[in-house]
Amino acid sequence: MKITHRIARGRTIALTTLLVAVAGLGTGCVSQQEYDRLYETNQSLRSQNADLQNRLGTLESNNSQLQGSAGDAQGVIGRLRSENTTLRDQLAASQNAFASLEDRMNSMSIVQLDPATDRALSDLASQYPDMIVYDGESGMLRFVSDLTFASGSDQVQPSAMDSLKTLASVLSSNTASKYDLRIVGHTDDEKPGANTRRNHPTNVHLSAHRAISVRKALGDAGLDWSRMSVTGWGEYRPIVANNPGKGTAANRRVEIYLVPSTRNNLSVSPSLENATSNTPSTPVDTRPKIDPTK
Repeated sequence: MKITHRIARGRTIALTTLLVAVAGLGTGCVSQQEYDRLYETNQSLRSQNADLQNRLGTLESNNSQLQGSAGDAQGVIGRLRSENTTLRDQLAASQNAFASLEDRMNSMSIVQLDPATDRALSDLASQYPDMIVYDGESGMLRFVSDLTFASGSDQVQPSAMDSLKTLASVLSSNTASKYDLRIVGHTDDEKPGANTRRNHPTNVHLSAHRAISVRKALGDAGLDWSRMSVTGWGEYRPIVANNPGKGTAANRRVEIYLVPSTRNNLSVSPSLENATSNTPSTPVDTRPKIDPTK
């Protein structure tokens, strides 16, 4: 606005000066010197006016560019806000899904055993206090590996067989038959020696092989094989901090978790059974027949 006023003022001064000069000339009252001075003033004002016009044009152009940039910036801001809202919604959905999954995992890991099975397992742990620890809140039995296995071995020691046979008897009862067993092997973080690596390349192998050996001992003692699964975590699920370079006995263990049985969920649907029963006993050749005379 100030530049516009200056341009208008310059135009007014130039016009006034020109009129005064013309009026003076018309009356013959202006000297040549005064005329020259007024002429120079008029030319100077014309030059100033042209300069201000150029500056005004530049400013108006810059203003248009800034307005365009501002519009673009507003568009970018709007798009970023929309993307931010979408990401927030996705994050909230992921957090809800994670919380739901965590609740499911927690509910799966905590099993309330029936009183008879709980009491029998507690009595078993009392019978073998140096070998077995029982946690009734999670339905978990923990076998101390150093008493169950020789160092670097996956063969169950004879001294541990009696406890496993007794456990198989307890878990074969009517009340305990509704539970499946998750047999989980663990080690400390000491790397297997050269002799051990021949059969168990890593601690994960050793822990899994020990879990398999416990499963075999229970199965040989009469426990239903279909109720048992095995996992080996190696050194990756310690219950206490490992003692570097010295090994940690507490982390060398085999845990047995009792969980609700899923065997009834694996029944074959009637439609699948019918489809199987209707399947021909011998394959039928459906390829087009070729007439050898043609």
